[in-house]
Amino acid sequence: MIQIGVIGAGSCDDALRITAEEVGAEIAKSNAILLCGGHGGVMEASASGAKREGGTTIGILPGESRISANAYIDIAIVTDMGHARNVIIARSADVLIAVGGEYGTLSEIAHSLKMGKTVITLESKWEIDGTVKAKSPKDAVMMAINSIK
Repeated sequence: MIQIGVIGAGSCDDALRITAEEVGAEIAKSNAILLCGGHGGVMEASASGAKREGGTTIGILPGESRISANAYIDIAIVTDMGHARNVIIARSADVLIAVGGEYGTLSEIAHSLKMGKTVITLESKWEIDGTVKAKSPKDAVMMAINSIK
């Protein structure tokens, strides 16, 4: 089964939250697994969207307890590695979708590109060589799945 990483900031405004929820819902509708950092913001919103559509979610947590995972995570992977867990997210995902984002997202993008992974951006404030820009959540997920086939 395809694992699509959704990366983005731990906090977001309402508009970005809706976008992230739609990405998660589209991932679930595509029968892929959503992989994220397991906390709030874009991570929680995308996991919420996936769960709404009956999808499976995995959270790669930075801390030492599963309790810190958001309520929409099915499988919590505890790393106790802080931001270093970004490398695990990048390695574990088959393809990644960056929704908005801050510097942690930027590091995940860099690690993913270095590993040869496809990174699709949606509402990014950066123009990063090697990433592919999507126009909508549905477009982002379609591009993600097509990049693997």
